[in-house]
Formats: sequence, C-alpha cells, structure tokens
Amino acid sequence: MPKITPCQFEPSLVATMRAALDTAADQVAKPSRTPATKAKMAQRIVQSAAEGVTDAQELVAAAVREGLEPAL
Repeated sequence: MPKITPCQFEPSLVATMRAALDTAADQVAKPSRTPATKAKMAQRIVQSAAEGVTDAQELVAAAVREGLEPAL
C-alpha cells in the first residue's frame, strides 16, 4: 500500500475516516468513551490512513483495537 501524507488526504477519505471514528467509538464500552480515548482512536485512524489503509472496515477495526485500552 502506498503511504499518504495527511496533507494529501482527499475529502472522501477524510469523510471515511470521520465515519470510521464514529462507528468505532460506538463499539467501545461507554465508560471508556472519554475524549482522550476517542482522540487516541482518531490518531490510530490517521496513522493507518497515512500507511495506505483506506477501507472503512479496516479503519474501524484499527480504531476499536486502540480503544480497547482507555487513554488515561
């Protein structure tokens, strides 16, 4: 997969990333849905997209894995 810098993200990819974050956040236990955990999940989505992952389901899965351990 080709790497993409965040400044090269197309609007459609940004929309996919946003939707992936919303979907992933809904899959994390409510007590863990802190702003810090959601930010950590968003960071994982951006990193994954920068590594070339553009599939919404893969982005959701990566974010959920990140959200399983709540941020402090």
